[in-house]
Amino acid sequence: MDADTPAIEYQDKRCTLRGSWVLRKLAPRLDDLDEELEAAAAQADADSLHWDLCDVDRLDSAGALLLWRAWGRRFPEHLDMRAEHEPLFEKWTEHALDYSPPRKPWSTRALAWLARFSRAVVDHVRGGLVVIGQFVLDCLHLASHPRRIPWREMSSTIFHAGGKALGITALVGVLIGIVIAYQSAMQLRLYGGEVFIVNILGFSITRELGPILAAILVAGRSGSSMTAQLGVMRLTQELDAMTVLGISTSERLVFPKVIGLTIALPLLTMWTIVLAMLGGMVAANLALDMPYRQFLRALPDTMPLVNLWIGLGKAAVFGILIGLTSAYFGLRVQPNTQSLAAETTRSVVTAITLVIVLNAFFSVVFREVGWT
Repeated sequence: MDADTPAIEYQDKRCTLRGSWVLRKLAPRLDDLDEELEAAAAQADADSLHWDLCDVDRLDSAGALLLWRAWGRRFPEHLDMRAEHEPLFEKWTEHALDYSPPRKPWSTRALAWLARFSRAVVDHVRGGLVVIGQFVLDCLHLASHPRRIPWREMSSTIFHAGGKALGITALVGVLIGIVIAYQSAMQLRLYGGEVFIVNILGFSITRELGPILAAILVAGRSGSSMTAQLGVMRLTQELDAMTVLGISTSERLVFPKVIGLTIALPLLTMWTIVLAMLGGMVAANLALDMPYRQFLRALPDTMPLVNLWIGLGKAAVFGILIGLTSAYFGLRVQPNTQSLAAETTRSVVTAITLVIVLNAFFSVVFREVGWT
């Protein structure tokens, strides 16, 4: 064995170290030396074990740290070492390695969390108001300059957000109508009120489920696509190029998407309502033997037309909300893929949450409208 190789000898409660205890020599056998030091310290009482470091030729911070840990982070009572090695151990006595800052009281942590949450809310509110304000200014500007209205972009949004979503909304609408009809029929049969299934389907689907289901599907399908599209344009620096060329990004990108969704979502809601009512009508015929003609005759008599206008009006507002939310988070994307994924997720979650909150608000506001 090389004379510079670190070595440990244990005999008669005396642990003698030899060789060069420097990082270059310790690295190949670091784990083995650590185990040997712990074994030597465990073979005898720590207070009676004698450590002899006089034969150590060289010692650096790595070797001193290894010994310091084996000693339990304190000097043993019986220790012999060279005077030039003592400053290395003084370094470890002055700096605690396992220091952990004292845990702050819960009130301080709660206030810190509240401050971070408040800053995030203020930042989002400020950014949202900027997007809304710019959208209003674009509407006023384009109203006075009709030739600059991006008709092609608007029609593209209507096609992608509305036309391509007909299949999934039809499927969801039919299934929801069937489920509501079957579940309601089981309860109405107990009280002899089968005829009221028309009221339940008409009011629940037209006022609530039709608009909110279409809005949630559009938010998850088209809202995420809009956010990702704007985010990719940020990654590829297309937004910067448009700004350099003097092209308004809000006018060419945000405005047509919001207006397209505002037009497409009421149409998609009407489609969902019709399919859901057809599914409910079929389920009512199978579960309660209600003829289709009786269902169609009872529907306009039991449900005033104003409920349909309420549902379509809510859908238009939801379209504006989803469009602005998608645009806001899309423009917040930073030039990296992680930000793109995070902002797209936030866009979908925020849009769906706002749709549900706004729907609850409309339900309270119009609670006395459309019942007679």
